[in-house]
Amino acid sequence: MKFLLTSLTLLAATGVAAVATTTATAAEKSVKPHLTTKWGEQVTADNVWKQYPRPSMTRNDWQNLNGEWDYAIRPKGEAAPKKYDGKILVPFPVESQLSGVEKTVGDKNELWYRKSFTVPSSWTEGDVNLNFGGVDWKADVWINDIYVGGHEGAYSPFSLEISDALKSGENVVTVRVYDPTDKGTQPRGKQVSEPKGIWYTPVTGIWQTVWLEPVPETNIQKLKITPDVDSNRLIVAGSTSSDGILLVEVFDKGKKVAEARGIANQPVEVMMPQDVKLWSTENPFIYDLKVSLLKDGKTVDSVGSYAAMRKIGMKRDKEGVIRFTLNDQPIFHFGPLDQGWWPDGLYTPPSYDAMVYDIDKTKDLGFNMIRKHIKVEPELWYEYCDRNGILVWQDMPSGDKNTKWENHNYYKSKEFKRSEESEREYRKEWQEIMTNLHNHPSIAVWVPFNEGWGQYDTKNIAKWTKEMDPSRLANPASGGNFFYDCGDILDVHNYPQPRIYLLSDDKANVIGEYGGIGYAAEGHLWKPDRNWGYIQFKSPKEVTDKYIEYIDILGNLAKIAYTGAVYTQTTDVEIEVNGLLTYDRKLMKVDEDRIRKANKKLINDFSGKNIDLK
Repeated sequence: MKFLLTSLTLLAATGVAAVATTTATAAEKSVKPHLTTKWGEQVTADNVWKQYPRPSMTRNDWQNLNGEWDYAIRPKGEAAPKKYDGKILVPFPVESQLSGVEKTVGDKNELWYRKSFTVPSSWTEGDVNLNFGGVDWKADVWINDIYVGGHEGAYSPFSLEISDALKSGENVVTVRVYDPTDKGTQPRGKQVSEPKGIWYTPVTGIWQTVWLEPVPETNIQKLKITPDVDSNRLIVAGSTSSDGILLVEVFDKGKKVAEARGIANQPVEVMMPQDVKLWSTENPFIYDLKVSLLKDGKTVDSVGSYAAMRKIGMKRDKEGVIRFTLNDQPIFHFGPLDQGWWPDGLYTPPSYDAMVYDIDKTKDLGFNMIRKHIKVEPELWYEYCDRNGILVWQDMPSGDKNTKWENHNYYKSKEFKRSEESEREYRKEWQEIMTNLHNHPSIAVWVPFNEGWGQYDTKNIAKWTKEMDPSRLANPASGGNFFYDCGDILDVHNYPQPRIYLLSDDKANVIGEYGGIGYAAEGHLWKPDRNWGYIQFKSPKEVTDKYIEYIDILGNLAKIAYTGAVYTQTTDVEIEVNGLLTYDRKLMKVDEDRIRKANKKLINDFSGKNIDLK
């Protein structure tokens, strides 16, 4: 691999080093957001997150445990509280306004939850699973004072089989959560104990849906679905609790078009129709699946799912530029940096409608991709991208010591060294994230590191990422401190305008962050007296004019090198005011029509028939 360092290095912007350093006081125990969204204003204990949360493997019978729970904050190591402090609205983190608590927990305390529930009388056979969509960070769970298991990791769901601990009538679930935020080494994204600049309010505890579901004693536990467009096959692997036969049926709008059988716990190859419908950003076609587990010729369990036939890749064009491809056709990846934070729910969107609003506005603005920035969303978010034709670059949330980003210093001789515990946490969570999200066809790129934030052992992590999922591209370190001959992508960051100062001759070249055009919209600010952007303007027209100027520059760079770009960012976040939308999503800060036309032209100019491949 060859790197080409251009003379533009000296002209590069200073980037993150320019962030303001104003901090909130460490003594604050109460988090008081200053903004709400229209969806947050409608949230009640009776209507909070009622959607079935696992679209990649569905069952009809389930019980939602969202709503009011008891909560208590107690010193770390104490026994379960005899008396709780009050009520918390699950699944909103305890620091959020919508939780009804708005208190920080810190690394010296633990957060306790308690809720009573009754198992439906119809659940008389098989087992009962208790499922958590996400808990930040370390969770331990009891049913009726019987310990049933736990989990470490904020960004992946987990399931506990609780049948033996249940009793007739009322049952009680108790959850203990510990989250050291930036005092620990675990993945945490942008959470810090003292928010400032580009670092945000801590998030502790349950932050995604909690639910119960009955499952047969012999059951399907997980699905892994991988399209193979070249062979016109769909590969479905089903992890099951015992042996048997797995039957996979594929449906096109209710009509069965393919099926195959195989031994349980082995991949089943489904030959798709000759006139197979491919998934694309313009036509995101989805096939429905029914997967059944058979024993002695009888169905003992079945689940619903879905899949798409699409191929992610890259090829060199006739001018020598390596281009991203979708189904072997050139496509320019262009989208916003999407951090997924909310003024009233923090990590948790106020509602499903709120969550998909951001995706809809992204598509309305003419983008075809989202970089999900050092956060993982509820699985329903990815399903919406699947069904609406939005490509996703999925970051691994950063953690450990957020090592300094040495702006444009790419030839350091020594990488950050993690402890054994830190590396274990990183690898465990990254593998769980990739495994849990594998089935979503919208995901095109895995990003194990952002800038120098915890970046370590880059070549081996990139290789391991690619081995875990060869069906997608690996972006080793978006804007990282180090560049090595690994992965598929060379990704640089530059603020505010896009520039080229480092290129690879055998990787896809992208600018993974640029822009950050700031505009503090009065009446929509998290902290009216504290706001920050890479550059600041005072009107939507000024922001739009500068945005279009940068698009013109980006178009020229795409002619000679770039095949993807990420604009910072979708919304304002806390004191960052460089979003296309305000943090409360009540104001679009740009001229939508002009932005849409510019974005679509850029994508079209470097996609499809406009690019000749070798």
